[in-house]
Amino acid sequence: MPTRPSFPFTVTSRDVFRIAIPASLAFITEPLVGFTDITVIGRLGDAALLGGLVLGALVFDFLFSLAFFLRMGTAGLTAQAVGARDPREGLLHASRAIVLGAVIGVLMIVVSPLIFWLATLALAPDASVRNALALYFYIRIWGAPFVLLNYVMLGWFYGRAAATVGMSLQILLHGVNIVSCILFVFVFHWGVAGAGFGTLLGEIVASLMGLFLFVRHFGGVRALLSRIAPGELREIAALKRLVGLNRDLMIRSASLMAAYAWFAAQGSRMGEIQLSANAVLLNQLMIVAYFLDGVAQAAEQLSGKALGANWRPAFDAAYRLSFRSGFVISLGLGLLWYFGGDALIALMTTNEAVRQAAHDYLWIAALGSLIFMPAFVYDGILIGLTQNTTMRNGMVASLVVFVVAASVLKVPFGNLGLWMALHVWFMARGGFYWWSLERRRGMLFAS
Repeated sequence: MPTRPSFPFTVTSRDVFRIAIPASLAFITEPLVGFTDITVIGRLGDAALLGGLVLGALVFDFLFSLAFFLRMGTAGLTAQAVGARDPREGLLHASRAIVLGAVIGVLMIVVSPLIFWLATLALAPDASVRNALALYFYIRIWGAPFVLLNYVMLGWFYGRAAATVGMSLQILLHGVNIVSCILFVFVFHWGVAGAGFGTLLGEIVASLMGLFLFVRHFGGVRALLSRIAPGELREIAALKRLVGLNRDLMIRSASLMAAYAWFAAQGSRMGEIQLSANAVLLNQLMIVAYFLDGVAQAAEQLSGKALGANWRPAFDAAYRLSFRSGFVISLGLGLLWYFGGDALIALMTTNEAVRQAAHDYLWIAALGSLIFMPAFVYDGILIGLTQNTTMRNGMVASLVVFVVAASVLKVPFGNLGLWMALHVWFMARGGFYWWSLERRRGMLFAS
């Protein structure tokens, strides 16, 4: 007899694209913010300002990645609650994450001087780049609680397959960011500070709108609170599970951003031209990656729902269709990027030295569209299954592979060696995830 009930459902290509398309449209706005910020500052023609912005964005990517478990954990647990037909459990997961996110966000502001000191120690910018970095950092840090609240809201909406709502919130966030950045930099002439204020404003507006929609879904504040029994948010077993998931995802995210930070730091040591060129290409790569994240989002929701429903046929279909879609999309985007990348480079910076350096490595960056795909899709599947230990172990192991590969390859190949190592890193991640998932795939569902 089955140890828990099953709730059969089918998964088709339509189900994948119903989530993947709006999620991709939402995610694509995120790198477009970086694209816009770099383009706006890059067109000022000051490599030091551009370098400060690049490093500042990297610092916040790393910092907020430590709390990205709030989105991933909430999405996976909510999807499982949907599959188990227990929506109130999804509410409890989100509510606990909201409280935790608020606490972490405030702590980030309190310890911001220490964070900045550690960042400058790790990235070793020269004086002019450091000044631009400081200005950008101390503006954006005030958005920390709002960023983390937005993570929770997105996790809850995507976990419920409400991808259109998640898309709308992301478009709102980044739309406000893009418009205000252009206004603050080109009209008000605030420079790097304008880019920082633009991002801060977008984060505040989107997070508050997400919270409003969340509360409205349950009929208002009083109705929402009436669904939560006293002490449920402090339930020991639930908190232990949340903390366990969070610990593993924090380590995973820290390892992920450590790799990107190390990549940027090595580029920084090659000079501001190489640093800026790599940043231009990485931002273009992120545009491609976020299209793949749309597919991963579909895999996340459908695999989590299948686990909650205890229905392996749905999981197998989601697994197969996610990879099929990912391959087609990654191949098409890689070709489009390779042939159109020079135009984007010219748009993003007016510095001829940066343009040439970026052009030299365009081919290997574009190849990443295909090479990176398996790791992204497996991320979605594993998040949905809440197999966070596997994600943690795979990321840590592949980080070691990356550092070793980069240390070896950069000596004879320079910056090309760094890009080669980046590809090795993603192949190692995908390979580890495949091996680990196949070993325990049959044990995920009760029979």
